[in-house]
Amino acid sequence: MTDTTAKAPMGVVKRFELTLRALVLGCLLAVVFTAANTYMGLRVGLTFASAIPAAVISMAILRMFKDSTIWENMTVQTVASVGGAMSSIVFVLPGLVMVGWWLEFPFWESVLICVFGGVLGVTFSIPLRRALVVEANLPYPEGVAAAEVLTVGSRGAEQTEAAVRENASGLWVVITGAVVSAGYALLVAGRVFAAEAARFINLPASLGGGATGIGFSMQFALLGAGHLIGLAVGLAQLFGLILAWGIAVPILTAPDTIAWMTANGIPSIAATLAPGAPAEELAGTVWGREVRLMGAGVIGVAAIWTLIKLAGPLIGGLTSALAANRRRQGGEVLDRTEQDIPINIVAGLSVACLVGIGGLLAWFAQGNPTLAGSTALLVGGGLIYVIFIGFAVAAICGYMAGLIGSSNSPVSGVGILAIVIASVLMLGVLALAGLPADPSVIAFALIVTAVVFAVAVIANDNLQDLKTGQLVEATPWRQQTALIVGVVAGALVIPLILNLLNKAFGFAGGPAGIADEPLAAPQATLISALARGVIGGDLRWDLIGLGAAIGVVIIVLDAVLSGATKGRMKLPPLAVGIGFYLPAAVTTMLVIGAVCGWIYDKAIKTTRFADVGRRMGVLLASGLIVGESLFLVMTAGVIVSTNNEAPFAMLPEGSTWPAMLAGLVVFVGLTVILYGWVRSRSARV
Repeated sequence: MTDTTAKAPMGVVKRFELTLRALVLGCLLAVVFTAANTYMGLRVGLTFASAIPAAVISMAILRMFKDSTIWENMTVQTVASVGGAMSSIVFVLPGLVMVGWWLEFPFWESVLICVFGGVLGVTFSIPLRRALVVEANLPYPEGVAAAEVLTVGSRGAEQTEAAVRENASGLWVVITGAVVSAGYALLVAGRVFAAEAARFINLPASLGGGATGIGFSMQFALLGAGHLIGLAVGLAQLFGLILAWGIAVPILTAPDTIAWMTANGIPSIAATLAPGAPAEELAGTVWGREVRLMGAGVIGVAAIWTLIKLAGPLIGGLTSALAANRRRQGGEVLDRTEQDIPINIVAGLSVACLVGIGGLLAWFAQGNPTLAGSTALLVGGGLIYVIFIGFAVAAICGYMAGLIGSSNSPVSGVGILAIVIASVLMLGVLALAGLPADPSVIAFALIVTAVVFAVAVIANDNLQDLKTGQLVEATPWRQQTALIVGVVAGALVIPLILNLLNKAFGFAGGPAGIADEPLAAPQATLISALARGVIGGDLRWDLIGLGAAIGVVIIVLDAVLSGATKGRMKLPPLAVGIGFYLPAAVTTMLVIGAVCGWIYDKAIKTTRFADVGRRMGVLLASGLIVGESLFLVMTAGVIVSTNNEAPFAMLPEGSTWPAMLAGLVVFVGLTVILYGWVRSRSARV
């Protein structure tokens, strides 16, 4: 598993690359980042790219071995990042609990969905590597940044003393951020601080008389996530928040609007509430059951528009990939840095996964009386769907990752489109087979969509990692092998974490957990609602259509703004849709995090340590996310083991305002201190 070629980007060193120690360390980090990302995905519908913090931790640990290399750190980072990316499957799988099909997550069924879909994500994207990574000249922001971190921090002939200091400092920044965010979360769990500051109001009659609210979650994980998404995406989410809570909710809760909708036979959730309902109940119910569907329409249109814009470059990339395969088959000798897993092995792995998926779908159909008689039709249709839609989303997500980065890539939009297509196709199957639209049909559509989504999220991460590998001159086939190992590592952890969080907290729309504080799981909530609505025939297409129309307007605004400012200012439509769809308190803190990150980057931009400081800021944000997320996963374990909904409570319930004020003061103070500390630490590197 080693190669002793003489020339390497860091000097003349022995080429340790796909080693056992790198794979073991990568799997351990994959478990950590998968757990953290699983919680974040269920809490706020966002996951973070774990490549850079994984690389920093790897370099610090492998430095203990005198013969460690940059390529071993590359392997660790690859395994860890793909394991973390695998957690995005939580955007779909909890839907099976929400529709009542599962009460918990069956271990092997969940693992196989992740493994089969994830390995297909790797194999489907391997033929695209040359076209999208080598020849397409895409920016790959996270892949390039990870390569920069590896080159600076890995042991080698060209490593400077400053690089060694930066690597050590970077590890301490990650650890400090994690400890601070976990410590603050502990005090929130102890009721010393409030988790959220919010206020709901009834507007005066002159403004329509409706209700609305404003608030923000005091969570360092959200602050870190906001730092990572950047100012442009953060402000676009703020625009979506204003559209939802500043316009849509007040209009739909206004008495005149309610009366008009009732008179014209248009369903109104507000009309079903008791007269004089509190502003919080009125605004929250309308947002949750009407405005979020409008947000789904915005996201859907934005995703379709993104795919349309990418159609030309995507076709060119596929053509280039096929041409490269023909040259290899014609006997062209490839350099080590161009050696992918051989295409016959890629084909064999793909076929094996498809056979496994077919067996999984057949087992599901045979176990349900409604579907048993149509097993062949369902399995055949499901496999065709996975092959064609799966390969399409692998190419699309891979290209989008290269264009705008894995964290910003709209895989949620792809998932929404996938479930709508799957549900519509299931309606066709129902018509052909004469089957009723019962819950088993909805569950089948969700399982097929989960497989396709696993393909999408792994392809999204895969090509980003392969770009890093290209820049540090790693061997593609070894890296692709590491990707498959990472898929398996992440898949084995996900059902365990999901069951723990489900028992402790529960999910929105599903059975209550011990603490009865359901995790929002926003994408899974939307995807399951779409599947139920399409197949059951009761989806509020009017609200989705209105959201789609808003999405078209936003697309036009984005084009006008980008053209007028020559690309300096943008309004990413998908980010607007997400701001529309996420809870207001979550979106507000993401925006605050984006602004804090922008202020920090701007403050160090002209200093001699600007590049180091920027990297340290990313590591701080990653540490904030990991610390709080892991603490809350641990909290779920304590809740389940003790059957106590508040195991860390230090104060009784009811001290809301003092806890809110104390939390706000400490949160702001710690934020200022952390950014100042990271700046001064960067200056000393």
